Amino acid sequence: MCWLQWAWCSLSKFRALMNYKSLISLVLAAWLCLAGMAHAEKADRNKPMNIEADSLRYDDLKQISIFTGRVVLTKGTIVIRGDRLEVRQDPDGFQFGVATGAPDKPAFYRQKREALDEFIEGEGETITYDGKADTVTFTRRAQLRRLRGSTLADEITGGTIVYENLTDLFTVDGATNKGPTGALGSAGRVRVMLTPKAEPTVGAPAAADAARLKPSPALGGVPQ
Repeated sequence: MCWLQWAWCSLSKFRALMNYKSLISLVLAAWLCLAGMAHAEKADRNKPMNIEADSLRYDDLKQISIFTGRVVLTKGTIVIRGDRLEVRQDPDGFQFGVATGAPDKPAFYRQKREALDEFIEGEGETITYDGKADTVTFTRRAQLRRLRGSTLADEITGGTIVYENLTDLFTVDGATNKGPTGALGSAGRVRVMLTPKAEPTVGAPAAADAARLKPSPALGGVPQ
């Protein structure tokens, strides 16, 4: 009997876990459907990287540049801000960056979406930019938002968020979130807010056509 009870409890926990993961997958899939097929601005990948900071230290042995103090990185439409930024470039020319926020202000990321007046922006204690894989990872107290113009459309919070620029794919994990319970992005939880896309106004074309139609006293050109 004890063995059967253990097996049933294990099966119940497994089903609960699978249902939770399935729910998260469905929510993210819904967000992607709402977002459409547009991707991040592809031209950003080949744009030069410009950085401003209060100080710079270059490690020639490790080929790493370390910027500190009010750091601002721009690369096309990409903007990254933080208190500290490490940047390196591999032999193939791909660039990598790790931005760290201040204790009272997380690191920030923003990028325009391809051919749309929409932006992806997010925050995290640490933001990692991988130029080769074209991904951005937000770690600890992570937030990711989609804005239509200046209006907030969708928002995700969690422990770790990975955003793939080329495919517009998001992966969210709440387990590594260490925020205080009850605060934004509470520990162990993923939170999603989705806004339906505004539908075009119906009836306007029909009204315009009706205004152009004129009653005719004849049918087929023959007076009635």
